[in-house]
Amino acid sequence: MNYLAPSILSADFSRLGENLSVLEKNDITMLHVDVMDGMFVPSISLGFPIIESIRKNSSMIFDVHLMIKEPERYVERFSESGADIITVHAEACLHLHRTIEQIKQLGKKCGVALNPATPLSVLDYVLEDVDMVLLMTVNPGFGGQAFIPTMYEKIKTLRNRIAERGLDTDIEVDGGIKASNTKKALEAGANILVAGSAVFWGNIEENIKEFQKLL
Repeated sequence: MNYLAPSILSADFSRLGENLSVLEKNDITMLHVDVMDGMFVPSISLGFPIIESIRKNSSMIFDVHLMIKEPERYVERFSESGADIITVHAEACLHLHRTIEQIKQLGKKCGVALNPATPLSVLDYVLEDVDMVLLMTVNPGFGGQAFIPTMYEKIKTLRNRIAERGLDTDIEVDGGIKASNTKKALEAGANILVAGSAVFWGNIEENIKEFQKLL
C-alpha cells in the first residue's frame, strides 16, 4: 500500500494543531516526524515535548525519523513519547543490529535510514530484521532541497533485493518529493513518500489531494 507521510518539519508551528487537523480530515494516516540534533545533521528540530503533545490529539501513525548521533540512547524515550515507527540512520549507529533489536523489543516498528552516498550493502545482514528502509533522496538536515535523480536507481535496486529475499519491507523516500516526481518514485519501488514543503506550503488540502490522485 502507498502512503503519503507529510513531514512536520515544514508545518506552521504557530498553527500546528490546525495543520495536523487538516491532514487527518483529508485521510492522512501517517505523520513523518523529523528529529535533528545539530550534530549528525546541521539543524536542530523538535523533541519529546512536541511529540507527546500532538500524540494526545492524533490517531495518525507517528513515523519518527531520528537524525541524531547514537540514537540508541533515546529510542526508549521516543517510544514512550508516542512513536509508532522509529527510524535510525545506519551511519549514526555503532552497533546497528543491536539498535534494531532494541527498537523491536519496545514493540515498535523499526526503520533504517541511508544517506544518499551510503551504499545498500550496509543492509546486507539486517534487511530481514527491519520493517522499513528510508532512502534519503537529499542530504539530510534542511527542508526544501531538490530530489537527487540518481536515487531512482537506488530505490529500484533496493526493491529488487527485497523481492529476491521474499520480504515485504516498506521503502520510504524522503527529500525533494513533489507531485511532479511522485509517479517516478513509486514506479522505482517506493511506497511511502515523505513530503514537507510540497504539503504544508500553500493550501494544504489542495496539496494533499494532488498527491492522493497519484498514490
